[in-house]
Amino acid sequence: MNPTSRKDNEGIRQNSSGAISGTERNVAVIDHRIDSRDLFIATREITIAHGEDIYRLRLTAQNKLILTK
Repeated sequence: MNPTSRKDNEGIRQNSSGAISGTERNVAVIDHRIDSRDLFIATREITIAHGEDIYRLRLTAQNKLILTK
């Protein structure tokens, strides 16, 4: 299967008016799989918008992932 690209948001922030802003980048998706190294480029935390909710995905010092709302 050929690799496909998907635009993901990096550094999503919700401002006082409720608008969400951030920087977009391309992340390779191969067989429904994303390499975490592609998500955590130059950062140890990303935010994920899921519907109306915002989640934080953090990379720990022990190289584990923590997802919080």
